[in-house]
Amino acid sequence: MATLQETHEHVGETQGISNHDHDLLQDLSRRLDALWRYDQYIANADGKPDLQNCWRDLKRQEISTVDRLKQLIAEEVRQDCF
Repeated sequence: MATLQETHEHVGETQGISNHDHDLLQDLSRRLDALWRYDQYIANADGKPDLQNCWRDLKRQEISTVDRLKQLIAEEVRQDCF
């Protein structure tokens, strides 16, 4: 019977893209998911203006971060590194 190490020794050997490009895509996806939820969070905080303002501030920050990640990905593509 194969050990756990033997059955997983080749996991991760094949990469479709560089680790740093994968990281950019992974983080962009995570942040897009969070961004998608902020409107619901704002609605859920109806009657709680401080909470709504907090969610709006976080949403603005997330939009800025998403834009930055998209710029970095575009630059990677332009440099043919992707």
